Amino acid sequence: MNIFEHRPETAPTTDDGSTRAETLLLATHNLGKGRELAQALAGLPYRVVTLAEQGIRATIEEVGATFEENAILKASAYAAMSGLLTLADDSGLEVAALGGEPGVHSARYGGPSLDDAARNTLLLERVRDLPPAQRAARFVGVIALAEPGGKPVVFRGTCEGTLALAPRGTNGFGYDPVFIPQGEQRTMAELSLEEKAALSHRGKAIAQARAWLAARGGGQR
Repeated sequence: MNIFEHRPETAPTTDDGSTRAETLLLATHNLGKGRELAQALAGLPYRVVTLAEQGIRATIEEVGATFEENAILKASAYAAMSGLLTLADDSGLEVAALGGEPGVHSARYGGPSLDDAARNTLLLERVRDLPPAQRAARFVGVIALAEPGGKPVVFRGTCEGTLALAPRGTNGFGYDPVFIPQGEQRTMAELSLEEKAALSHRGKAIAQARAWLAARGGGQR
């Protein structure tokens, strides 16, 4: 069974009683992010599919100056390519002592040759001499939903916290192993998916998007 596909609990039906749910495209090539999004959308009256399932290999360059601009850019572009209602996100980590870096460049911080682990190492090296009181950081997540030719809708969530002294945990991706949410002793990567969804930036944004999708309904158009 495809781990990204979730059957709706209640979906629109045709005159003969057969189920017919609208398709919702997740505009990400990141498997970890795709799993989180698919789980958060479970139970809605939509058939959730991935870029790979639609045969879309194109990558949209994130040239926006804000998370909102990048999310809208991706959602609109992939909606036009696929002809489907499309959900895209842009997210990143902002470190106060670094002037908000890595920010919108989080996924490319330090250059394209670095993987997640190397980016975390680089980030911690740049704040190595800072005391705990100066290691404040926050995750920002923006979700955009777009239909082909339509005006996108946008939802934003944030999660305040601090940077850990060293990476911990294996449940997350990106900067999760070095980020400790406010009120927690564990890093984001030490939380379960359910715990992370309840307090993470992406979880807050997707909760708003989920409510919008539920109100909209998922019948084929």
